[in-house]
Amino acid sequence: MISAAQLRAARALIGIDQRRLAELAGVSLPTVQRMEASAGNVRGKIDTLTRIVEALDAAGVELIGNGQPSQGQGRGVRLKEPRQ
Repeated sequence: MISAAQLRAARALIGIDQRRLAELAGVSLPTVQRMEASAGNVRGKIDTLTRIVEALDAAGVELIGNGQPSQGQGRGVRLKEPRQ
């Protein structure tokens, strides 16, 4: 699953706006806006989520899940567990 914050961060890493991500993924701008406004994990149709992830991957973004090691060699950011 991808979080709304992760989606916004991924887009920022490659320097594109919501409109461009929508174009790359073949989805509507309101769809991207709705996904990024989600609380927590992005909600949407599996096909739409797949298109978004594939577009980000093609643009050079590796999405990393919780507890999952990075497979890439490039630079990036990752959230740490909050301190208690």
